[in-house]
Amino acid sequence: MKTIALIGTFDTKGKEFLFVKELIESLGFNTYTIHTGVFKPTFTPDCSNCTVMEYAGEQLEKVQQKNDRAFATEVLANGMEKLLPQLFKEGKFDGVLSFGGSGGTSIATPGMRQLPIGVPKVMVSTVASGNTEPYVGTSDIMMLPSIVDVAGLNSISTKIFTNAVFAIAGMLQFENKVELEQKPLVATTMFGVTTPCVQFATSYLEERGYEVLIFHATGVGGRTMEQLIEDGYIEGVLDFTTTEWADELVGGVLNAGPNRLEAAGRKGIPQVVSLGALDMVNFGPVDQVPAKFEGRKFYRHNPTVTLMRTTIEENEQLGKIIAEKLNLATGPTTLMIPLQGVSALDAVGQDFHGPCEDRTLFEAVKQEINPQQVTIYEENLHINEQAFAEKAAEQLIQIMKK
Repeated sequence: MKTIALIGTFDTKGKEFLFVKELIESLGFNTYTIHTGVFKPTFTPDCSNCTVMEYAGEQLEKVQQKNDRAFATEVLANGMEKLLPQLFKEGKFDGVLSFGGSGGTSIATPGMRQLPIGVPKVMVSTVASGNTEPYVGTSDIMMLPSIVDVAGLNSISTKIFTNAVFAIAGMLQFENKVELEQKPLVATTMFGVTTPCVQFATSYLEERGYEVLIFHATGVGGRTMEQLIEDGYIEGVLDFTTTEWADELVGGVLNAGPNRLEAAGRKGIPQVVSLGALDMVNFGPVDQVPAKFEGRKFYRHNPTVTLMRTTIEENEQLGKIIAEKLNLATGPTTLMIPLQGVSALDAVGQDFHGPCEDRTLFEAVKQEINPQQVTIYEENLHINEQAFAEKAAEQLIQIMKK
């Protein structure tokens, strides 16, 4: 019989969580209840708030005496981040469910993020329709808007609670039993303007027995790939689209943080890297582009995405950054340079075609790269040409086999 971990503040929302607990058990599942409130719970949990706080190095009495909501939330969140994965390793539960406002969501999700991908994780939250990245991160947490506050049992809340229970029950009951053939996992990065390149490379790799995971280079996509590499899922990396570094440098909306391009190098994972879409920085609708960029070259990708061409100076900096990251590599690393353009917009006759900008990028990265650590191939091709994509894929296969 499967067990669902139920995380919540059983002191202030005991009635609501008791309703959910009883519903779960009526469906034939066990529950493992974890109290994340500060005070005495309405019902006896399987795991007390004392235990949660001890995992954060704090005592319940101290937290209660401090009478500081923000401090208590931080302690409980830190405790859950360490405790929940430990409970999962001990086989205490198979999936996890929680309900809460911004505080409850902040407490439950750090632990959920530490669970393996594929473990059912459902968070019913009052903040589910806003920016959920701080809660979801690079995990597969499913967030469901609570519609009304998680406070009281009424015709709306009970329906939402019931749907959430049925959702996680279905995930656990109808678990996929089909076992796919185990193949070496390759991660690659794609943007709309590098799609042909990635499609050609993916077909080439799949025909030769590799499974390809494609990550959309939208910030969270790059971070997710880096996390999966850290977690040991990935055996080879074909990082065509390093555009997130342009947003990180210039101030675009799709940056992946300062550690992008580091995970494979640290882990010694074979990697082939290119310079895809470094010709552009991403913003939202055109009226949301910061005023300081007035006068720059723009391209309206769609009503909600505005692209800005990177300058010669920015490309010089980007080349140095890419080289710096690749020089950290402890495993086989190759840089593939497409001399005829780095995106669909950076081609003859297209809006971002910039031979001077590209040349600056290429020369900067070559000048800073450590040739003892990184092999460089310059191809007189555009990044989206089939020949370029297949050469990069073949190079990755060769260094993976070594």
